[in-house]
Amino acid sequence: MADDTDPTVEATRVDPKLLELLVCPLTKESLDYDATRQELISRSAKLAYPIRDGIPIMLPEEARALTD
Repeated sequence: MADDTDPTVEATRVDPKLLELLVCPLTKESLDYDATRQELISRSAKLAYPIRDGIPIMLPEEARALTD
């Protein structure tokens, strides 16, 4: 029988204190955390920065453009 817990969820958790410190590298404004997609959202820059293995990738060239 398979275990219902998903080990990848634990591996992709980001320290809440780190999230408080991070800002968008382009706008220097705060970010919103999307736990489902594992992204940090910059609404003003319209970018979503990925979180890989629990590490935020804060490079604009790695970010996904947000569509309205």
